[in-house]
Amino acid sequence: MAARILPDRPNFVQNVHMWNATRRLRTVLAGLSLLLAACGQQLPAWNAGKLVVIVPETAHGAEAEFERELAQLFAGRLNAALKTIPMPQDEIDVALRKHKAHLAAASLRSGASVAALRFGPSYQSVRELVVCNRDNKPPKKLADLAGIKLAVVAGSAQETALREAQGRLPALQWQARQNLTAQDLLTEVAEGGLDCAAANELQFADARNYAPNLVAALDVAQPSKLAWGFPDDVDPNLLKQVEVFFADIRQDGTLRRLLDRYYGHSERLGTMDAATFISRRNTVLPHYRHLFEEAATLTGVDWQLLAALAYQESQWDPLATSSTNVRGMMMLTEDTADRMKVNNRLDARESIIAGAKYLVLLKEQMPDRIPEPDRTWLALAAYNQGYGHLEDARILTKRAGLNPDSWADVKKWMPLLNRPGYYETLKHGYARGGEAVILTESIRSYYDMLKRLESDSTSSDSGSISYRLGDLFSRITR
Repeated sequence: MAARILPDRPNFVQNVHMWNATRRLRTVLAGLSLLLAACGQQLPAWNAGKLVVIVPETAHGAEAEFERELAQLFAGRLNAALKTIPMPQDEIDVALRKHKAHLAAASLRSGASVAALRFGPSYQSVRELVVCNRDNKPPKKLADLAGIKLAVVAGSAQETALREAQGRLPALQWQARQNLTAQDLLTEVAEGGLDCAAANELQFADARNYAPNLVAALDVAQPSKLAWGFPDDVDPNLLKQVEVFFADIRQDGTLRRLLDRYYGHSERLGTMDAATFISRRNTVLPHYRHLFEEAATLTGVDWQLLAALAYQESQWDPLATSSTNVRGMMMLTEDTADRMKVNNRLDARESIIAGAKYLVLLKEQMPDRIPEPDRTWLALAAYNQGYGHLEDARILTKRAGLNPDSWADVKKWMPLLNRPGYYETLKHGYARGGEAVILTESIRSYYDMLKRLESDSTSSDSGSISYRLGDLFSRITR
């Protein structure tokens, strides 16, 4: 049996409480710092060169990064410097009413009856779910929620949805948790500390990669149409600028590409795919990590991306061999191995370094105008099907009037490379384009999981998280 690479924790519950207490303290200190900095300062006019925007705290992961990037793009449209204020969701409405910021880019449920707030145009629609532990009898209808231990992030779109549901079921009650994320609550559900938690479909899809015993029991209310929030007395010209901004990024494809970048791969992995991946990450990857890090040093490619690619190709098995004689850790063809001067495809070090260099070579073949991360996702598709077939897919995408430099657009058309009416019109003919899309999206999911698990296991103030995840998987997959 492989030795655990994570340190033992003498008291699991104590570690969880210490971690939560540390996060609460950091939130309080951050709030005090912002309060002290704001004393005596009046919010500048939004068109005076500085835009102040409330955003989710970084602990909210993809949601926080997505909103920050949107806010940065909007500030750029205004030729303004952006100042972001990370804030818990249950404090946002008060902060806006007190004019602490010009707006809140924080995934708010628009149309909600929040006093003294207004909303911009909706940019995303997500289902609001009650997520439960599948080991218990999940509720089947709203009335079944009465009397169960249900929690929600305080001030979140999910709590707003619960309030709407309470109008139909007055007996509905829940715990509104502060200074936590939906992922924290879903982990607690998976561990048995809660019966259920409210989360949106994207949060659930992500959490299920780490906790496969979660199940979406029912919808809380109508899907949330997420939007930015403003004070009730917002300058109409600012609202107009926001409306134009979202109309523009929707029309030119920017919004679609951002949604794909942060959420497009979240539902790709099956339950057992994720469980097996985390298990092998703890037992197998440590033996090869130094080789991925060496390849990263040589090529500049993130070692965790290379590890994710290798897992998708071979499950980190240096002796893997397919029926078509594709072999090794990075599953190199004979032609690719010869091109990369590999002597032995079954040598883990040779295979990893060659695979990394080949990925870089594919990226270098692409037009300089293609930005990251699309450049990397397109290269991964080419790694699977070949650069020529990628170019054919980009041609199909361009013919359709979409952006051939955007992975979000190309992945819609690449599966058509196996249809005669399409591939017969292209230079490189038939290809399993759908396979390339699935593999690329899976790699993106594995890469995201590796980054999160690595961050959790190395963070000095949240070091118990990887232990919790590992312990959770050992219990629910026995």
